[in-house]
Amino acid sequence: MKKFFFLIFIFSSALFAQKSNPWKARAIRTDGTITIDGKLTETDWYEAPHITNFTEQEPHEGAKPTVKTEVAFLYDNNNLYVGVWCWDGKPDEIRATKMNRDSRWWTDDNFELIISPFNDNRNGYLFITNPNGMLTDVLVTDGGKATNISWNGIWDVATTINDKGWFAEFMIPFSTLKFPDKVKQVWGLNMERNIRSRHEQDVWQGWSRNTELEQISNGGELTGIQNIYAAKQFEFYPFVSGGVSKTSGENWEKKGKVGADITYSISPTMKLNVTLNTDFSQIESDQHRINLSRFSLFYPEKRKFFLEGKNVFEVNLSRETRIFHSRRIGIKNGEEIPIYGGVRLLGKTGDTHIGVLTMQTAAKDTIPTTNYTVLRVKQDVLARSFIGAIVTGKNGGADNNYVYGVDGNYMTSNFLGNNNLVVNGVFTQSFTKGETNSDNSSYSLFVDFPNDLVDWSAHVVSVGDNYNPEIGYIRRKNIVMYSGHLVYSPRPEIWGIKRLEFKPIDFDYYETKSTHEMESLNMEFRPLGFETDNGEGFEFNIIRSFDRLDESYTIFGDNEIAAGKYWDTRYELQAHTYYGNPFFIRAQVNWGEFYSGKSVSPFIGGSWSLSKHLYLHGTWNRHIISINNSKLITDEVSASASYSFNPKLFTNIYAQWNNEENLIILNYRVNWIPKIGSNVYFVVNQLISAEGGKFRNTDLAVLAKFVWFIAY
Repeated sequence: MKKFFFLIFIFSSALFAQKSNPWKARAIRTDGTITIDGKLTETDWYEAPHITNFTEQEPHEGAKPTVKTEVAFLYDNNNLYVGVWCWDGKPDEIRATKMNRDSRWWTDDNFELIISPFNDNRNGYLFITNPNGMLTDVLVTDGGKATNISWNGIWDVATTINDKGWFAEFMIPFSTLKFPDKVKQVWGLNMERNIRSRHEQDVWQGWSRNTELEQISNGGELTGIQNIYAAKQFEFYPFVSGGVSKTSGENWEKKGKVGADITYSISPTMKLNVTLNTDFSQIESDQHRINLSRFSLFYPEKRKFFLEGKNVFEVNLSRETRIFHSRRIGIKNGEEIPIYGGVRLLGKTGDTHIGVLTMQTAAKDTIPTTNYTVLRVKQDVLARSFIGAIVTGKNGGADNNYVYGVDGNYMTSNFLGNNNLVVNGVFTQSFTKGETNSDNSSYSLFVDFPNDLVDWSAHVVSVGDNYNPEIGYIRRKNIVMYSGHLVYSPRPEIWGIKRLEFKPIDFDYYETKSTHEMESLNMEFRPLGFETDNGEGFEFNIIRSFDRLDESYTIFGDNEIAAGKYWDTRYELQAHTYYGNPFFIRAQVNWGEFYSGKSVSPFIGGSWSLSKHLYLHGTWNRHIISINNSKLITDEVSASASYSFNPKLFTNIYAQWNNEENLIILNYRVNWIPKIGSNVYFVVNQLISAEGGKFRNTDLAVLAKFVWFIAY
C-alpha cells in the first residue's frame, strides 16, 4: 500500500508553481479623468507600466501565448483603473455571446482579474468581463476552495472590438474592497485571458495545470498604490416594491412594501449591514423536481442578502450535513415567512475573520416570531490555513435550538512539488430545549489531493442520532459515512485527445452508527472518459449500489418501494459538445436495476447563443421505471430564454413542468441597472394547471421593485 501511494505522488508531481518576471505589477497615480469607454485613449494609459509576460496554461503548459495581452494599472483617490489590451489578428474568431451580469462567462473569450488586498494567500475579489462588456464578479475565500458568484460589488467596465482585437477598461472603487489601513498597499494579483476559438488559456503567474486562478497564493503582486481610503462610509439601498396577485377563485390582492438595506464601513476592513422590512420578490423560482429517493431534496439559497456572506458562515461536514443553511430563515415548507429585518457584521481584524448574522422573522399562522443568529470566527494560521468556530441559535416561542462547532483547514499548493493538498476537520454538537441531548454530536475529517494528473480524496463523517441543527441541513442521522475517490487523467496528445480520465473507484459507504450495519453503498467505476482537443467530452460509468430500507416509502404518487435490502447495478453514458460553441448539447442515459425493478433514465440539455443578445437553454429528464408489475414514466422539462439589450438591461423568461405536479411554472423578469448598485425589477410569476390535458390559470403575481444606491 505504501508503494502504491508513493507512485501516485511521484506520477502527480510536476514543476513547481511557476512565476515569470516581472511578477510585480505597478500602478501609477493619475490626476486626470479616466472615461470608462473601453477605448483606452487617455495619455496615462501609455505612460503606465504594461504587463505582457503571460504564459499558456492550456493547451500547451508553459508555452508562449499565440497572441499578446497587455495590462496596465492606474489609480486616483477613489478608484483603481485597469486597462486591458487583448490583441488578436483574427477578430472574426472572437467569441462573445453573453452580455447580462453574472452570466456563463466561461463559454466566451474573457479576461479575469483577481485582487487580494490583504495579500493573505487566501481571499480575493475576482472581476471578469468579455468582449461585450459583461460584468461578473466572484468573492473568493479559503485559498480558492470557496467561491461566491452571487456577490455583487460596485464597479464598472466597458469594452470595444476592432480589427486588432478587443479592449477593456475597468473601474473598481476602493469602497468596494476591504484592504489594510496602511499608507502603502501591496495587494495579491493574478490575471487570466481565455481565447475560446483556440481553446487557449493564458495566465500571468502560476501556469501549472494544478493551479487555478482562484488560488491567489500562486499569483504575483500589485504595488504602487498609496494614501488611499475607503471613502464611502455609508451605503443606502432604499427600495419600494408593489404589485398584485391572484389565486384561482379568489379576488385580486394588492401587495406593497418599503424597506432598505444599509451598509456602514466601521473600518476599511469591517462592514455592518442592516436590512429592514426585507423583500425578496424579485428572486427567480426554485426548480421543482420529482423526488425518487427516500430523502428530502436540497434547494440552494437564492436571496441576495444571504448569498453575499454565505462563504463566511458555511461550515459543512458533507454535502448532506450543514451546520448552517440560510434557507431555514424566512421559508417554511416552501412558504415565505415575512422577515422584519436583520443585522450582519463581516470583516477582518489582523488575522481574524469575524461574521455575525441575526435575523428576526414575523409570526405567521401557528409559527411564532423567531430569531435566528449565527456567530463565526476564523483565525488565519500558516500560509493558507485556518482554525475556526461557529455558534448558531434559533429562538421562537418554546422552540430553542443551539449548535456550536469548531473546524480547521490546512491547505498547500506545494505538496511534493506543486501539488495541492487539503486537510479539513469539523466537530459540532447541538442542544435543543426539551429533547434528549445525548448522542447529539457529529464530526468530519476530509483529505483531498485535487491535481491535474491524479485526483484523490478520503472522507469520514459521523452524525449522532440526536444531532439537530435546526437552521442547518441534515439528510441522515445515526450514520457513519466513509467515502473516497481516485481519478487518473493522463494527457496522451494523440488521436485528437486532450485528456483521458480513468476512475478506478468512487464510493460512499454508510453504516448505521448504533448497530454498525451497512445502510447504503454507492460505487462508481469509470473505465473510460476523455476530452478532445476540440473540447468534446465522453464518459462511460458502471455504478454498483446497495440500499437497506427499514420501512417502505412511496414514489410518484402511491407507488411503493417495499422495505428490504437491495443491490443494484447500473450503467451510464455521458457526452457533450464544446461549451465554447454557440450551440452546446449534453446528453446522458443511465440504465439498470432499480430496487426490485428496472429503470432507464435519459437526459438531454442544451443551450444556443443565437447572438450576443439572445440566449436559449433547455433540459429534459425522463425516468422509465418498471416495478411492482407496473410502468412509471416521470418527465421534468425546463426552458429559458434570455435577451440582453446591453450589459445593464436584460430580461429572462423561465418555464418548467413535471408530470407529478402537472403545473406549468412561468417566471418572467426584467432587470435594469440605471447605475451600478441600483436596480429596477419587473417580475411576473404564473402557475398554469395542466390537469386532464386542459390548461387553467391558477396563480398569477405581477410585481415591480425599485432599489436605489446612495453612498457618501
